[in-house]
Amino acid sequence: MVSVTLIRSATLILGTLGGAILDTGAAGAETIDCNSANSTPEINFCADKDYQTADKDLNAAYAAAVQFVRNRKIDAPYDPKNFEAALRNAQRAWVAFRDTDCKELVPQQWSGGTGTTSAILQCMTEKTQQRTKELKALSTMN
Repeated sequence: MVSVTLIRSATLILGTLGGAILDTGAAGAETIDCNSANSTPEINFCADKDYQTADKDLNAAYAAAVQFVRNRKIDAPYDPKNFEAALRNAQRAWVAFRDTDCKELVPQQWSGGTGTTSAILQCMTEKTQQRTKELKALSTMN
């Protein structure tokens, strides 16, 4: 029961944080120097900013990988359609893994402390950056 409560708390924190960032982002985002962020809200803002950048890069790498797979010449019984379906299934499974690992396991490690939100976002960012590298490597294979 505690884990469900922590998961819901972390999800609520991330959702609330996202709204707060949007609300204060226009007025205060220019003044936050992520190289010297000190307060929890600043650290969370910067962690979210890093994650959003990583997520955008991931989406571009995934789109490129799908395009690569669609155009790839593969010998039977393999074909681009099955390759694309396998890539899509793998990506969905990876997203589920990343989200579970970061949004459920990390809050347990932090016991819901003030660093939980930034730790979740850092976990999401690191895993997303790694997956982006994997997808880029797939798009350049022979």
